[in-house]
Amino acid sequence: MTEETPGFEEKPDVPSGATPEDAEPKTAPSSASAAGAAPAGDANQTAGLVAQLDQVRTALGERTADLQRLQAEYQNYRRRVERDRIAVKEIAIANLLTELLPVLDDIGRAREHGEFVGGFKSVGESLETVAAKMGLQQFGKEGEPFDPTIHEALMHSYAPDVTETTCVAILQPGYRIGERTIRPARVAVAEPQPGAQAVKADEAEAAGDDKESGGPDEG
Repeated sequence: MTEETPGFEEKPDVPSGATPEDAEPKTAPSSASAAGAAPAGDANQTAGLVAQLDQVRTALGERTADLQRLQAEYQNYRRRVERDRIAVKEIAIANLLTELLPVLDDIGRAREHGEFVGGFKSVGESLETVAAKMGLQQFGKEGEPFDPTIHEALMHSYAPDVTETTCVAILQPGYRIGERTIRPARVAVAEPQPGAQAVKADEAEAAGDDKESGGPDEG
């Protein structure tokens, strides 16, 4: 029989160079449910972050659209204010120059009668220069075709030497500011003599016939 030495317990064989902990049995791995708990939690957290990011993007898009709409409304407001300011300025200038038209008419008549001399001439020319700088333009000339949109006919007659209704005399010049007429030119007009066109047509036709026939026969 083999004798056992009292006070000693049998220990498993430990390889040379190994620590005592290597000889102890290792703990069994955790269950599969415990191993999968961490990945599942990460997935839920990621889904929550994605949802929050979508909400932030939606809110940012709404705020951006509001800002763009507000900017567009402000630009429209600025353009409207500028347009109204220009319109008010043009109306004010037109009203002022309209009040000066009688004075300009007096200056024109004085010039026609040779009375535009001395100090009156200096003042009158200065006034005309200021009015021109403010955009006032005079129009209306003898011999131009009559246009009812810018001319006002005060006298009417017939003339054999016109082929259309023509301004034969400027009784009072017209004035405009840009494209806006503040006073039409008051004129005397002449229309072609009744029957004159037919006579001229007959004469032109006869002249054409003479050319084709080689002129009048010589005796």
